Amino acid sequence: MIWLIVIAIIAILLIWGIVTYNKFIRFRENINNAMSQISAQIESRWDALTNLITATKNYQTYESKTLTKIIEDRSSVPQDASVKDIDQDDQRFSNALGVISALAEQYPDLKASNVYLQTMSSVDKYENQVRESRMIYNDTVTRFNRAIKTFPNSLLASPFGFTEQNYFKNTESKQEMPQWSE
Repeated sequence: MIWLIVIAIIAILLIWGIVTYNKFIRFRENINNAMSQISAQIESRWDALTNLITATKNYQTYESKTLTKIIEDRSSVPQDASVKDIDQDDQRFSNALGVISALAEQYPDLKASNVYLQTMSSVDKYENQVRESRMIYNDTVTRFNRAIKTFPNSLLASPFGFTEQNYFKNTESKQEMPQWSE
């Protein structure tokens, strides 16, 4: 009789371990998926900015060279990017957008053109999508981190290499939503 109890306890612990391990795998895959969504949104955002640059290039040779350099500096964010990689790309994007905004201030005709306004609207749309994707990512990371930190899950998380994931944090420049159209 005692052996049946021991076997039952071992079976329950084994089933719990398998279920918990699989739960951690699902969480990690959800985090990877959320990061992939962010990468896709960032790619679309850069595409919109590239379209804006193409529309802007006609205004002067100097600016054209500057804008061409922005396109060359564009980086592709891999699907397995880290939070730090995304933050660095955000900085590059913000700098590029600042250059284009300054250029638009110099050329009122450009700022008033339909192509410019539509493209800036697209950039704004993709900015919102990136922001939403970051919120989904942070929510997924919260659930994962909570799962690996709570007892008894924490007993299984550490030995199998499940570690706390990083969140996206708002920088001071990201506290307010930029307004590109007037």
